[in-house]
Amino acid sequence: MRYRPIPSQLFVHNRKNLARQMMPNSLAILNANDIPPTNSDGTLRLRQNSDLFYLTGVDQEESILLIYPDAHEENMREILFLRETSDLIAVWEGHKLTKEEARKATGIKRVEWLSEFRPLFHRLMCECAHVYLNSNEHKRAVIEVPSRDARFVADTRARYPLHDYQRLAPLMHTLRAVKSPWELDLIKEACNITRDAFLRVCKMVKPGVNEAEVEAEFAHEFIRRRGDFAYGPIIASGGNSCVLHYVDNSKDCRAGEVLLLDVAASYANYNSDLTRTLPVSGKFSRRQRQVYHAVLRTMRGMIKLAIPGKLPRVWQKEAEALMQEELLKLGLLKPAAIRKQDPDRPALKKYFMHGVGHPLGLDVHDVGHTTGPIQEGWVLTVEPGIYIPEEKLGVRLENNILVQSGGNIDLMADIPVEADEIEALMAKRSQKGK
Repeated sequence: MRYRPIPSQLFVHNRKNLARQMMPNSLAILNANDIPPTNSDGTLRLRQNSDLFYLTGVDQEESILLIYPDAHEENMREILFLRETSDLIAVWEGHKLTKEEARKATGIKRVEWLSEFRPLFHRLMCECAHVYLNSNEHKRAVIEVPSRDARFVADTRARYPLHDYQRLAPLMHTLRAVKSPWELDLIKEACNITRDAFLRVCKMVKPGVNEAEVEAEFAHEFIRRRGDFAYGPIIASGGNSCVLHYVDNSKDCRAGEVLLLDVAASYANYNSDLTRTLPVSGKFSRRQRQVYHAVLRTMRGMIKLAIPGKLPRVWQKEAEALMQEELLKLGLLKPAAIRKQDPDRPALKKYFMHGVGHPLGLDVHDVGHTTGPIQEGWVLTVEPGIYIPEEKLGVRLENNILVQSGGNIDLMADIPVEADEIEALMAKRSQKGK
């Protein structure tokens, strides 16, 4: 893969943690994601199943992991199944993992080709009492095409109808929410790549630059540093800055507008998530600066208020309370409107309609039990915003934090965010162009 090798200790550690959570005499099965088709004979790149990657680090199609901690024979407790290569595959698709390479990368001693999966799986199904099957369980997921895991679930339950089946997802959500030191190193690298790309972009944004050109600058730095886009980049100037998931990135930036950049890198499948708002002309107008400072104060406040033991919904309410005060100061809300508001539809939602943050990791909207309290070791985004369509002005700011009981760590503290810092960067760009 493009990124540098990851220490196998990460995956050994993760599998041991999962084994401790499993019921006695149970096995778990995880499948790689499918390679998505496009049209004709086209395909997209593989985006590996996050749970499988978390437990193995394998970034190859058709891979299967079997974990059976209580198997009678020790060499049956962890088995990785891989697609066997051939001279033809090597010519058309390139190198595939050898068994020895897979052992070294994953720390799994027993690696078999896929042809061995069915007989070994049947043998172990005859021994185990409980079976953990994997599924994509995210509250916002819209699932229209059955995944490889989903097809496997249906087939297994048809072949072995009398077993006790368990959901693997709740265990994985618990484990993946708290980040290990190895994972934090990968997230920090994604943040570092994002920082350098942002600084690169600040040198070229000016009136007349197209949003697509800005996207290209991010792509150059991400790919050069062995990273990738963590998600579809949002590069939104003028009125587009009020569109939360604007992805056209096709408009020319105009003097006097702001440019909202919600763009970040992934590295080794681990993600960062950054948002900054720039003045296209190099200086914020008085009004833009007022709104910018309101959002920045809210972000700073919410970084401090994301503390272990607090429910995410309480954290959200605190963010809305801070934002309501800022909107009153800006004259966007009136006290009378707040007094008359429907509690289920607070007035502030007109200008701040989304969540203040979410877990971050192998997925940008990472898994975790967000109905439970925030925990030490979570990585969260903090991303308040104010959107004023009638002024064609949207300002969102976003940093990523590591939640700690003694005070949170801002993983993007070295990425300029103060309005004066942003203007100073833009001034260097202007001076260079003279």
